[in-house]
Amino acid sequence: MMLKSEHDIAQLIQQDNDMMEILKAVQLLNLPDWWVCAGFVRSKIWDTLHEFQESTPLSDIDVIYFDGMQTDEHLEKELEQELRRISPTYPWSVKNQARMHVINDLPPYKSAEDGIAKFPETATSLGVRLDTQGNVVLTAPHGIQDVINFIVRPTPLFKSTKHLAAVYNQRVKSKNWQSRWQRIVTET
Repeated sequence: MMLKSEHDIAQLIQQDNDMMEILKAVQLLNLPDWWVCAGFVRSKIWDTLHEFQESTPLSDIDVIYFDGMQTDEHLEKELEQELRRISPTYPWSVKNQARMHVINDLPPYKSAEDGIAKFPETATSLGVRLDTQGNVVLTAPHGIQDVINFIVRPTPLFKSTKHLAAVYNQRVKSKNWQSRWQRIVTET
């Protein structure tokens, strides 16, 4: 299957029953500025482009949202519990991007999409959610060219300091994506 546009990726996800079940479960929480992101989207794209018959298992389903009024980490754990109640077979991880800048020692994020833009790799800086009509919406702050061309490179933030570049390099090494998706090219 060819994936050439954001629309193609949104359609790919819209046609995946498991992914839609996950998106519908998260939508039930009515979170402000929510997205399911990172490996959830990236792995689906790479699996499809590698023509894998089986989806790559995910270590977690990354759910993010942005709520500047309620930044208590305890609420995130309650939301994970609620998602496990709704759909217990998935490894949920919920993070409010309004507090993640503190953990990452950065200036405050402006939105969940701003948080996605600050992920380590451009190919992972992806998120999807459902609109009010149940259609998949994709955000790709750094575009989709890297992910559809199997290029793993640091986002501008992770190129900005030696420390963040080292974090990116260690992450890429530990993820070892090339062992699963052989067509990947990693840039440092």
